[in-house]
Amino acid sequence: MMDKWFNSKWFVRAVSLAFAILIYVFVNIEVTTSQSQSESRIPSASEETQTLNDIPLDIRIDSEKYVVSGVPEYVTVSLEGPTAILTSTVMQRNFDVFVDLTDLGEGTHTVNIEHSRISEDINVYIDPKTIVIRIEERAMEEFPVTVDFINQDQLPTGYELGEVTIEPETVQIISSRSVVDQVAMVKAYIDVSGLRESVTNREVPVNVYDSQGNGLNVRIEPTSVVVSVDIQQNSKTVPIEVNTTGELPEGFELISAEASANEVEVFGSRAALAEIEQINTEEIDLSELNESGEIEVKLDLPENTVVNEENIAIDVELAKPKLFEDMAISVKKTDDQSFEFLEPTNERITIRAVGSDKVIDDLSADQIKVSVNIEGLVAGDHQLAVDIEGPDDMEYTSEDGKVRVRVQ
Repeated sequence: MMDKWFNSKWFVRAVSLAFAILIYVFVNIEVTTSQSQSESRIPSASEETQTLNDIPLDIRIDSEKYVVSGVPEYVTVSLEGPTAILTSTVMQRNFDVFVDLTDLGEGTHTVNIEHSRISEDINVYIDPKTIVIRIEERAMEEFPVTVDFINQDQLPTGYELGEVTIEPETVQIISSRSVVDQVAMVKAYIDVSGLRESVTNREVPVNVYDSQGNGLNVRIEPTSVVVSVDIQQNSKTVPIEVNTTGELPEGFELISAEASANEVEVFGSRAALAEIEQINTEEIDLSELNESGEIEVKLDLPENTVVNEENIAIDVELAKPKLFEDMAISVKKTDDQSFEFLEPTNERITIRAVGSDKVIDDLSADQIKVSVNIEGLVAGDHQLAVDIEGPDDMEYTSEDGKVRVRVQ
């Protein structure tokens, strides 16, 4: 039977056709496969790559039980794929990058950084790809907050810090047990340089430190406190004392040197004010004065004290003497009395008048009257004081002292 088939030309033709068809199909399959592989190796012109920096890295863990260290806040993500899909992914950024720690316990672990909600048509490359993290027991403790004042030495003179209030007075510190055990100080800082008014309800961030003063990276609840500080100005009112030195030029006397104000309000610390009983002026050199008038001097203030006005006016009044020689002495007596001058025999003396330099030069002898009174005296020798009358605001003295008179 087989010999008949092979001897039949139609059978041979049919077999040849079948082989030809098989060879054609085989060749086409190989070509298609080769082209497909080639296309998969070479990106098409419609694909591109974009790199995204600072992509937040989420942590998936029971945060009520554990805290994690060693996880970077951000990672870099590179995306490669068809332009249309890639552009949509980059624009929307609705994908997640995370480390899944839900099945891990306390200790150190090396974990992969994963992603979700990115199309399968996009190739994703994350830098870093893996990280080493540490999982520790979560701890929470309450700590009091203290306020530290910066630049207290730069407070204006006379101003001091008073009552301080903090709200709330304590905060919760949350971290790993090992970190919470390191907490030594919880502080809020206020710069008081130049402050003249109280601080009211200022919100101030809270900082946490270990015993060496190193900052600790912990969770703080709340992260800030409200601080109020009373700024006080201390003062004391004391008398002013005019201070002089040296001597007046010859021929002058000091009648008075009076400040334009008797008292001054001094500002300073309470300790400084407690030591002050009066404020002196800087020394006035009398040797430089030759006339009455007003001069301005500074107040000699103790250290760490101030006044509203450091200079003060001093009214200086100088006295200038003037001699009047051969002034006749008149005698007050009754009609039946007679007398004789024993000393001075010429019945004349020298009078010294002292008065302000502003008026003394205008004083003349005829404005001065010199007398003695013998009324009621019995006969005999008497030593009598001289009565001198003249314009007011002058001082008069006899250069010769008392006189001696014999009453008859």
